[in-house]
Amino acid sequence: MRNIVLTIMALILSATAFAQHTATTDTTTFQGYYYNKEYNVYIRMNAYRSNIKVPGQEIYGELPGFFGDNQDGRKWLFTSVEVTDPTTATLQVINDYGSEDLEATFTRQPDNTFQLKQGAGSTMKLARNRKWVKLPKTMVFIKK
Repeated sequence: MRNIVLTIMALILSATAFAQHTATTDTTTFQGYYYNKEYNVYIRMNAYRSNIKVPGQEIYGELPGFFGDNQDGRKWLFTSVEVTDPTTATLQVINDYGSEDLEATFTRQPDNTFQLKQGAGSTMKLARNRKWVKLPKTMVFIKK
């Protein structure tokens, strides 16, 4: 009888712990549209479900997201996104030709902005006035 009571209590405690963990798992921080006004660029991402199609480049299929430019059609594609903690996602990024790649982090800041920080690999570039312009290693985005 004592074993049955202990087993039932253990099941109740583990079910409660699982319910609390499930309730606190965030699935919206790294999902949505993020904008940087200074460079007129944006990010569309869903780190939890790879279901983003790149407009005009559907041949790539569904991806975790991409980095886009409002003045040019070229994109930087997110081939993988891993949420490493509740405020940080690690991105594997390639350009739409596949000739350049890099690793970056996307971090939610305390003021609810997001910081994209380029790490190892190539430097992201944009076409402006028929010239390539390197983007800064760190940029701030606002979620819309």
